[in-house]
Amino acid sequence: MSNASTTGASPGDALFTDLYQLTMLRSYLREGMTEEAVFSLFVRDLGARNFLMACGLEQALAFLEEAHFSDDALDYLAAQEGFGTDVLDYLADFSFTGDVHAVPEGTPVFADEPLLEIVAPLPEAQVVETFLLNQITFQTNVATKARRVKDAASGATVADFGARRTHGADAALAGARAMYVAGVDATSNVRAGQRYALPITGTMAHSYVEAHDSELGAFRHFSDVFPATTLLVDTYDTLEGVRKVIQLAEERGDDFRIGALRLDSGDLGALAKETRAMLDEAGLEDVQLFASGKLDEFEIQKLLASGAPIDGFGVGTSLGVVADQPGLDSAYKLCGYAGTPRMKLSSAKSNLPGRKQVYRFSEDGTVARDVIATAEEDQPSGRPLLQHVMAGGERTEAGQKKPVEETRAYAEEAVGALPERLRALERVEEPYPVALSDAMDTRLKEVRSRLEEQMGVEAGGRW
Repeated sequence: MSNASTTGASPGDALFTDLYQLTMLRSYLREGMTEEAVFSLFVRDLGARNFLMACGLEQALAFLEEAHFSDDALDYLAAQEGFGTDVLDYLADFSFTGDVHAVPEGTPVFADEPLLEIVAPLPEAQVVETFLLNQITFQTNVATKARRVKDAASGATVADFGARRTHGADAALAGARAMYVAGVDATSNVRAGQRYALPITGTMAHSYVEAHDSELGAFRHFSDVFPATTLLVDTYDTLEGVRKVIQLAEERGDDFRIGALRLDSGDLGALAKETRAMLDEAGLEDVQLFASGKLDEFEIQKLLASGAPIDGFGVGTSLGVVADQPGLDSAYKLCGYAGTPRMKLSSAKSNLPGRKQVYRFSEDGTVARDVIATAEEDQPSGRPLLQHVMAGGERTEAGQKKPVEETRAYAEEAVGALPERLRALERVEEPYPVALSDAMDTRLKEVRSRLEEQMGVEAGGRW
């Protein structure tokens, strides 16, 4: 069976890039600029979040392992203006030969901290930018949203119902994995379950009930096939639907095994309370309540705070498209070339020069602060976050593919070590402290001063 993605791109399809990556690549080759470059991928601002959960590294490494330009890709480029034999010959033999340093998936990260750094010949490091930003930005954003939803649920089950409204099939698949890493319990997306070994969940839709001549008849037939199922009770009238389930329980006696009822519309809090009372009065205390329909972390928090007796939640659109913050201000910036630290000076869009390491310091088992340091220095009492996951284009031991359950367990532990205030849904007044080491601060000032002096000279002293 082919491993091609649902959009038709093959694994490692390096043509998934922006045109300007290829135009720059051609110019680099003409100028002989193929020495080692350092690029850093980071997020400038957290937006409405108190932390982000890094995700997407596995797909990034899989892409870099197989990155190539197919014959079809080369034929396409040959037909475009500006691509001569020199660049096409280079791309025909293209592979990624560099190193990758990255934080493990599931790690909480903060503004300006590198999630990933690439060290590779400049043309290679440049052309992979688009894919890396695409995967890591999206999956980090979705994982962060999923963690918020799971925290709001306070231990209740959360299921991903987002596939039907996520922006594209590939996003639905990668998003389901990111959600599971972050703590979501299962997905309705069967393909994602098969691809990433995720638990899958789902029972019936309103159409099943509507297709039958009676609601009770639909419940009877479905429970004959799936005895311990969840029944959807709001197709016509929620409380009438609950009464029909109670009638079914009376008919079945000891053979009644329905596991839960799903409420999908109306005042979910009030309906959950009334449904719970009706079920308990009928002796159906073991039947759980599952809610869905326009839910997000804020609505879930509100429902549980009101005392709604809901045991699980299905969250779709708001989770799949990260409705309240659909984008992250992520960047992939050159921070070194040919052994010289580099940076961008533009206001509000500068970056830290050179290879870096992030050290995390803890107090009594709770993380307390981070320091962004140079890669060359050591912070003995801190834990380094960036791991060497790829060397010479091949995965290191730290970069080997991990079972998703292992990544999920790591994420749970990492988030659990955060200060409790950071897990609030609203932005906190006291953000998590991230500082530069003395060596990093010195490098930053030296590079900035060098560039400003250079700009002044180039402007004839007018800088």
